[in-house]
Amino acid sequence: MNTYFWIKIAILLSVAFIPPILYLRWIRNAERYGRDPWWVLASIFLWGAVTAIAISFILEMLFMWAYGEYFKRTYEILQRHENLDTLILACVIAPFVEEGAKALGVFSARHHIIEIEDGLIFGAAAGLGFAATENLLYEYAALSTYGIVAYIMLAIIRSVSSALLHGSATAVSGYGIARKWLYKRSFIPFFLLAVLMHASFNFIASLSLIFEGTAIPLFGLILAIVFGVSAIIVIRRKVEELDYLRRTIKR
Repeated sequence: MNTYFWIKIAILLSVAFIPPILYLRWIRNAERYGRDPWWVLASIFLWGAVTAIAISFILEMLFMWAYGEYFKRTYEILQRHENLDTLILACVIAPFVEEGAKALGVFSARHHIIEIEDGLIFGAAAGLGFAATENLLYEYAALSTYGIVAYIMLAIIRSVSSALLHGSATAVSGYGIARKWLYKRSFIPFFLLAVLMHASFNFIASLSLIFEGTAIPLFGLILAIVFGVSAIIVIRRKVEELDYLRRTIKR
């Protein structure tokens, strides 16, 4: 393997992983009192990046087999759309499977949850880790299939849309897990909300399947970016709010 190969790998990894890591730092820094240790967040991030990806792949393949269709992830921008079945699978199976797999990472770290906002941050860590690996896979596919221009476009789009969606949706699940761990409340409503967020995003990103040849897919792209950015801003503000209340109470 020559030097060019390793440079290419380094660039692919950097482009895929650096934005999610920076987003995680941004969300963690919203908590000014009692910030979570980086080693805990790193372990949850790695769960999302490795374990959740593996679980999702296996379960989605099983669901595809049970469904009787060869399912390609065609809801992604710059991918070729096949049929309505792929839309149904992308908006139903993927959200439940992926949000469940990512939430397991938060649940596995529940003993480190000492404040309600920890659930939001842990969830964001798992979701952003998942997004980093997913970015790597899709961006590599775009580079190999369509070339450098498509790769750059997809990297930018995913960094400000799906990466933020994964982080914010799983943060909602994490919030529910924190409520269950600290207050013995049900986390199911928050998990279902995370699934709904994920499904809605996938549907928006799939508009070209329904309205191919019109301007609506471009609107869907813009809406997907707005969706992702808005969701993560709301999550960060919630962390700030909870942290402020915690500091106020302890004074």
